[in-house]
Amino acid sequence: MTETEIPDLPTEITKQSEDFGRWYIDVVRRAELADYSPVKGCMVIRPYGYAIWELMQQALDRRFKATGHVNAYFPLFIPESLLMKESEHVQGFAPQVAWVTQGGNETLEERLVVRPTSETIIGTMYAKWVQSWRDLPILLNQWANVVRWEKVTRPFLRTTEFLWQEGHTAHETAEEAEVETRKMLGVYASLCADVLASGRPHPPHMRSRNNRDERLPPEGAREQHQATL
Repeated sequence: MTETEIPDLPTEITKQSEDFGRWYIDVVRRAELADYSPVKGCMVIRPYGYAIWELMQQALDRRFKATGHVNAYFPLFIPESLLMKESEHVQGFAPQVAWVTQGGNETLEERLVVRPTSETIIGTMYAKWVQSWRDLPILLNQWANVVRWEKVTRPFLRTTEFLWQEGHTAHETAEEAEVETRKMLGVYASLCADVLASGRPHPPHMRSRNNRDERLPPEGAREQHQATL
């Protein structure tokens, strides 16, 4: 089978006890949540699967707006020179970055990154927008897709392109930023427990502190919310 060929839909669902990974794929495809695509590492989200995403998105979006956040959208493409300004941050994404080197029939003067995350371009815009403390705080959320060139993929869990949201805020003091971080971690916890029903009676999700390698420069977020499967 070539990379662009799509495997046939499974006629039976593999038993969990026999092959957990295969069972998961069989369920996703037989339930018509998602399917493989001709693009290596990318999936097609089918209507049932996308409906689940929409419900999750709507529930989370309401919570964001209740805390004062508003939605915005930033470019899919990021100039290489802009990304390299955050060289420490880029190191973690370098093996997964997808590059655009040609537009139409012309070679680009500067390579463009297909968005793996938006810190650099959003930070650049914040630097232009914030002229004094009167411009703060900024509370923005972005619903978008990102691309990370993954070697091993699995529908919904890890794919080359995936849907997500990223919130980026700017504050007058570090203390205000810390308060905001903890508030938003509570929002994610609320989604997990009250919408996804994954928090009772024994929560498979947890708050933790990032290790230093996972932090964004110069220090960045030190808290994270993780789910276990």
